[in-house]
Amino acid sequence: MISVHDSAHFIAQNSDYVKVNDEGCRKAAEEIYAEMKAQNYSMATWSDHPLNPKVEEWKDDRAIVDWIFTIDLLNFSFWSDFDDKDSGRPESQRYTVEYEGKYYTGYWSLVAAVNKALKNGIPITTPSFWTSSQFTPEFLRNRVFHSATLETIPMLEQRYRVMVEASTSLSKFGTDSFADFVTEAKGSAMHLLSIVATRISSFNDVSIYKTHQVSIMKRAQILISDIWACFQGKSYGAFRDIDKLTMFADYRVPQILNSLHCLTYSEELVGELKSHRLIEHGDPWEVELRGCSIWAVEVIKHYIIQSHPESAGVINSVLLDFYLWDTAKRIQQQKGGDGGSIPCHRTRSIYY
Repeated sequence: MISVHDSAHFIAQNSDYVKVNDEGCRKAAEEIYAEMKAQNYSMATWSDHPLNPKVEEWKDDRAIVDWIFTIDLLNFSFWSDFDDKDSGRPESQRYTVEYEGKYYTGYWSLVAAVNKALKNGIPITTPSFWTSSQFTPEFLRNRVFHSATLETIPMLEQRYRVMVEASTSLSKFGTDSFADFVTEAKGSAMHLLSIVATRISSFNDVSIYKTHQVSIMKRAQILISDIWACFQGKSYGAFRDIDKLTMFADYRVPQILNSLHCLTYSEELVGELKSHRLIEHGDPWEVELRGCSIWAVEVIKHYIIQSHPESAGVINSVLLDFYLWDTAKRIQQQKGGDGGSIPCHRTRSIYY
């Protein structure tokens, strides 16, 4: 498998529309490290969210692994057409899930929907269920991803297909639990990344950029990282090479890296983003936004460790991504819309 790290470096070295600003990364590194220390930010932060499972409460490690697998199998394309300020439609009508008296949008709508289904006795995190006669796109829409608003979950048919494919792949390798794939990797995050990308095509997040095949691997890497964070580096989360993973290139993290002056955009790209036009997966704009984001976080990590040697082995790209994504979402909620920043790019893709 082509290295995500090397792919990101190649993209950053050859990009036309997105540039990694070294000085911006250096300054951001100090600010980010100070904030992470002040917040005591660590892998334990992952479990702080009320919707995420707590190992001590579930008491079934394999079930938790399959919960995480289900979430990250479906962890793509949550941006809403209702976000478009020119649409004339209220943002409050975007896809929303009601769960235990609260309303969730975006990524958290997925987590809420899965938790709600489990609470209602639907075995939605059991892979063999995804190839049962009961499991249909209609069942998925009406019984799992029912919306509290006018908008339905984006790309429902694609979500159904990736679930069926994943169930079929697990069955082919003689298991009904992703936990067995984790065990097979023998504590190597990179081995598990290869297993996931080669056996389940919806995780194989690659593109062709300037005649080169490049790897981004957003969902595959976040799957491994969520397992690591949930189990706090123990049990199924005991990966000895977790530091070799990069950040997970999506929509929000490139946006906040731009606002931190770690990434700069060409005027042409800024105009495209402000137009809210759809950018196809594999378009050079999209590949550069994602690839340069990965490399910018690698540069930020380098400057943190260079200035603070004690952070080596503590700060990695996974934690930096978690922090940046959480920060981007917090800014969005505080300021609304895109938080006053250049808008996120819009790409409908199963990969992120």
